[in-house]
This record gives sequence, C-alpha cells and structure tokens, in this order.
Amino acid sequence: MDARDYDAWYDTPRGRWIGLREAGLVHSALRPRPGESLLDVGCGTGFFTRELAARMSGPVVGVDINPEWVAYALHRDGGRASYAVADARALPFSDASFDCVVSVAAICFVSDEEAAVREVVRVARRRFAVGLLNRSSLLWLQKGRGGGRGAYRGAHWHTASEAGALFRGLPVRHLEVRTAVQDPSGGTRARFVERVWPRAILTGAFILVAGDIGNTQA
Repeated sequence: MDARDYDAWYDTPRGRWIGLREAGLVHSALRPRPGESLLDVGCGTGFFTRELAARMSGPVVGVDINPEWVAYALHRDGGRASYAVADARALPFSDASFDCVVSVAAICFVSDEEAAVREVVRVARRRFAVGLLNRSSLLWLQKGRGGGRGAYRGAHWHTASEAGALFRGLPVRHLEVRTAVQDPSGGTRARFVERVWPRAILTGAFILVAGDIGNTQA
C-alpha cells in the first residue's frame, strides 16, 4: 500500500479516533518524564511517532524497515522527530539507548516476533509499551480470519495472555496488559462503549503490553 494512502486513513473520522485512542493509551502507559528520549519501532508512516512527539519534550526517533515509508514519515513530520531505516529484529542501537521504547501494531507483522520484542526490551532504559492485535476482539472477527483482509493481511493476532507471554523470561517487571478499541466502527456508539467498558475485560482490538526495565518478570 502507498504510504500516502495509508496515512490518509488517520485523517478520516474513524481513523483519527482509533489512532488517538491508541496513542493516548500508549502515552499514559509510558508515563514519560520531562526530557526523556523515545524510540518508535516499526513507525510506518509516522502517525504514532508524531502524536507521541507532540506529547513529549525529549528527543524522538522512529525506525521502520520500509525506506519509502520512512521517507514519507520524515517529510510529514515537520522536524519534531528523526527517522531511520532499521529492522526491528536487529536494531542498530546500543543497550539502554532510549528512556522509553514503543512499537504500535508493527511487531505483529514481523516474522520473528520474539526477536523484535527482545530488541525493544534491550534498547529501552526505563520503560516500554508494545501494541499488538487482539484475537479475542470484534476486529478479528471482521478483518483477521482466514489470514486477514486489507491492511491486516498476514498479521499475527494474540490473546491478551499470549501477548504478555512474549515477555516471559526477559528483564522486565510490573508488566501491565490493557486493551482499547472495543468497537472498531468508530462511531458514536463505539465512543460510548469505550468510555464505559470495564478495564478488566480484555476484548479491545488493540492490546498494549507495558512495563519497566529491571528484574526478570516472574
């Protein structure tokens, strides 16, 4: 898909609501401190990089394996963040290079998810947040079955417990799992449902796993 066409979805009412809902969840889970640095792994066209950069005061970097999408992200950004081409499975950064590291619905398209998750944890100094697609969701019923349709073709879908298990044995602690976007239609009903849906019922289309860097999670 063309980068411009893909990014234009976030300018639609539905895309804007979903994108901002997910970006808000990521930002709240990170709890960034003033001046902290951020890496966005699998930044694509840079929507989430731009949104997070607007909410943070420190340096922000986005990386993606697709050079055309990185070029588009750089063009669209306006100078707030920097961008580079990189493989999520082998990030070109030293250990603990960034205070916070995120990846939003990108690792679910990587052939070796475990390697990408290890890299996220490796280059994070304080905190991380990884967004994945939820197999226990309405969106999976609509777009994920039979190998996926449209932009979801070839994606890996997880349950909330499977998403958390990707971090088992890694040097993380205080692992949190949340979901968002219960109703992906994005209309008035969807927005009402999102406000009242119990946090403990993990059926949103977007799974977010967040935690601190530190002692290994039991």
